[in-house]
Amino acid sequence: MLQCREIIAKLDALAPRTLACDWDNPGLLAGRSGKEIHRVLVALDATDAVVELAKTEQVDMLITHHPLIFKPLRAVNDENFISRCVVSLLQADIAYFAMHTNFDIAPGCMADLAAVRLDLVPEGPLEVTAEMDGSAVGIGKIGMLPEPMRVAELAALVKKQFSLPFVTVYGADRVAEPVQRIAVSPGAGGSMLAHGLAARVPVLVTGDIGHHDGIDAAENHMAVIDAGHYGLEHIFIPFVREYLEGVFPGELEVLEAPLSFPSYMV
Repeated sequence: MLQCREIIAKLDALAPRTLACDWDNPGLLAGRSGKEIHRVLVALDATDAVVELAKTEQVDMLITHHPLIFKPLRAVNDENFISRCVVSLLQADIAYFAMHTNFDIAPGCMADLAAVRLDLVPEGPLEVTAEMDGSAVGIGKIGMLPEPMRVAELAALVKKQFSLPFVTVYGADRVAEPVQRIAVSPGAGGSMLAHGLAARVPVLVTGDIGHHDGIDAAENHMAVIDAGHYGLEHIFIPFVREYLEGVFPGELEVLEAPLSFPSYMV
């Protein structure tokens, strides 16, 4: 029978925790490393709904991209969202593992997956954070589209390839000519704007861009396609499911949390 630690070893091989940013908190955040695992649920966030789904489906392990715990808990009770979820997971004996910026950075993971969705020919990371096997790795990806396209066409492509209800575009009027060399950086992209400008890409596809950041980028002649934090990163879910099914064929049942966009236009 598979133990939790065996699954963790394979996930660490995929996205080594040594690649994670200093402020991050990936790893086994709740539960027993020796627990026998038969059923796993993969989600982006450990929300109340996801935890309840894990309990309803009687899974043995929950794997998310975003860690539920970032800061030390001063109390573990049912009086706030984070500790309430921890209590619920422990009561149900569900092991809980997160793989965050290590997954963002690792080769073949978030940045590369996003680039593949847009059919980019990769040039390199948008922000280099480390070296692995002699190659630079990092957050986001710079690459070349198969052919030039206008910002509006690229926005439509992003919507299609990431199954999004909408995107927000800044600066389409400031980048009027078709573009081919672009950058994509799943997740919160505020800190990535400077890297996009430094790399002189005409378009950055990312998420969580504030109004002032968006118009500032546009004034610097870089269009920004804000596809949402969840919008670009939900690709984590099917990828991890397929990865686990591949390394543990016939040994593990892996479930996906259904797509649930946290925001939408009405």
